[in-house]
Amino acid sequence: MALYAIGDPHLSLGTDKPMDVFGGVWKGYVDKLLAGFQRVGEEDTVVLCGDLSWGMSLEQAREDFAFLDALPGRRKLLLKGNHDYWWTTAAKMDRFFQENGFKTLEILHNNCALYGDVALCGTRGWFYEEDQQGHNEKVFKRELIRLEASLKAGGEREKLCFLHYPPLYQGYRCPEIIALLERYGVKSCYYGHLHGGSHRLAVEGRQGSVEYHLVSADYLDFTPRRVLD
Repeated sequence: MALYAIGDPHLSLGTDKPMDVFGGVWKGYVDKLLAGFQRVGEEDTVVLCGDLSWGMSLEQAREDFAFLDALPGRRKLLLKGNHDYWWTTAAKMDRFFQENGFKTLEILHNNCALYGDVALCGTRGWFYEEDQQGHNEKVFKRELIRLEASLKAGGEREKLCFLHYPPLYQGYRCPEIIALLERYGVKSCYYGHLHGGSHRLAVEGRQGSVEYHLVSADYLDFTPRRVLD
């Protein structure tokens, strides 16, 4: 049994927005994901750090969920990304997964999941791009509340945190999120969102008391990163 993480698969099997149009590493990315997931065992857990499907609704994203559900792994924990427009309430998503027979998909949102004695915590997070038309204090505070609720749910267990947005990279820090990670004793934080040339800005390694790692699919060559045995 092992724990993996990967973000930003940007699937478009039920819509017409494939990432292949960008060429480069994205050419044939669905096949690359299929190949990359072959390292995942049937009893393993994978955290998917947002930007999962270009579908605008659960129905439009159905084929993408079916693809994810069929990949190796007993559990796939789904985080919200900034392009996951299909995202709705946890109750509606859980019901949709049940009605469609998707047995491996779970929502990580306002809660935590357990991997043995380790608490897997997370939320979408926050990013400066959202401030282009003025800081949206309400949305930002809501993300902080969600993150803290997830961390609290982990109790006294060892904690790993998964975000879509990076809490820091070269020239940028979100001090409020970093403070929560450090206050609740998070061991490592895994994040996505950064693509292409932005990879060079990523923080890899320890900053303060937390280890940070980028897990965007194109950064990992579409192969999930092993986090724990």
